[in-house]
Amino acid sequence: MANNPWKLLDTIIQYENAWIRVEEDKVINPSGGEGIYGRVHFKNIAVGVIPIDSEGNTWLVGQYRYPLNEYSWEIPEGGCPEGEKELDTAKRELKEETGLVANQWEELLRIHTSNSVSDEKGVVFLAKDLTQGETQFEETEDLKIKKLPLEEAFQMVIDGEITDSISMAALLKLKVQLKKAD
Repeated sequence: MANNPWKLLDTIIQYENAWIRVEEDKVINPSGGEGIYGRVHFKNIAVGVIPIDSEGNTWLVGQYRYPLNEYSWEIPEGGCPEGEKELDTAKRELKEETGLVANQWEELLRIHTSNSVSDEKGVVFLAKDLTQGETQFEETEDLKIKKLPLEEAFQMVIDGEITDSISMAALLKLKVQLKKAD
């Protein structure tokens, strides 16, 4: 591990709400110059789930993403608040967004979503041995649910139809793992 070449002089909180805090750090950069560095701190860990049934199908959720001003297809995802176990969040989000309950769970990956401006961390789980139930959408969610073959979800990443960083990384890692297992 390398030593941190940045020196923090001061931090000013520019904005804060229940989910994020935007900070402006006064710093001395690695070349010795003074400057500022903006950072977005996420108060939750991003948690995603790739559910897989015995026929090789998965589920995606589609929703309009306000910050992008675009519709987005993604794996089921949500925020893990401080003090909650990531796996418990994954189970809750899978049930809320798809109605699915899984009996087998495996961690697939850990990710930093945009490490040049944010400290957001993510974790993705595989969920298997599924039982279908009812969804429990949150007030802010207007989701469409799509069941499709896993190979089609992989192709949606390749074709640029899935652009969410957590979904892309998780689906591509899973594709590589499955190819190695063949």
